[in-house]
Amino acid sequence: MNEGTRGGRARIVVSGLVKHYSDAGHVVRVLDGVDLQVGAGEKIAIVGESGVGKSTLLHLLGALDRPTAGTIRYGDADVATLGGRALAQLRNHEMGFVFQFHHLMADMTALENVMMPVLIAGEGWDRARAEARAILERVGLAERLTHKPGELSGGEQQRVSVARAAVLSPSVILADEPTGNLDPATAEEVQRLLIDLNRERGASLVVVTHNPSLAQAMDRVLRLHAGKLEVERASGA
Repeated sequence: MNEGTRGGRARIVVSGLVKHYSDAGHVVRVLDGVDLQVGAGEKIAIVGESGVGKSTLLHLLGALDRPTAGTIRYGDADVATLGGRALAQLRNHEMGFVFQFHHLMADMTALENVMMPVLIAGEGWDRARAEARAILERVGLAERLTHKPGELSGGEQQRVSVARAAVLSPSVILADEPTGNLDPATAEEVQRLLIDLNRERGASLVVVTHNPSLAQAMDRVLRLHAGKLEVERASGA
């Protein structure tokens, strides 16, 4: 499958992506020739049965794992050719991550958690604090800046996670079941927040989800089946 994009040059181009694992002497073919293009500002949902490799695909897109074969390009950068430092810079500047279970630092406040990507990018403490405060206020947590994750509700923790992902205005936000651990009302709030930030900041959004409401709010819905992506709903359909 050769996916088109919504307007302009693709921000991510995936070609022939393969990921195999060895399990007790047997080769497990998780991804077996995935092609995908993600346009600037585009919203894509990846759906499919549990265990088919959706999170694996997202981790590969986020350069958190290496493919067995195939290429992933962010603009002119081929992820497979980048060394450790360049890869870390790509993740820091181009990608924001949102996970189902937040992965916040338990001993840091909401403000400090969101400051971390800015500090890692080399900005000073004052700039990092100002950027983190602004995005936390945007996601409705102005009164919770000094609270640690254990003092926040699940929905508030996920909003901190979204703020952390968006603070550097990355070119793409990769979200793995971002509403999967939330009650329906809170899931709807997080869904609306992700879509609003996509519109306001221009970041492409790639979401792995079992949530039908979240999937239908995306521009395209792609189903991962038998190691390949199939179009479930095309852009504009």
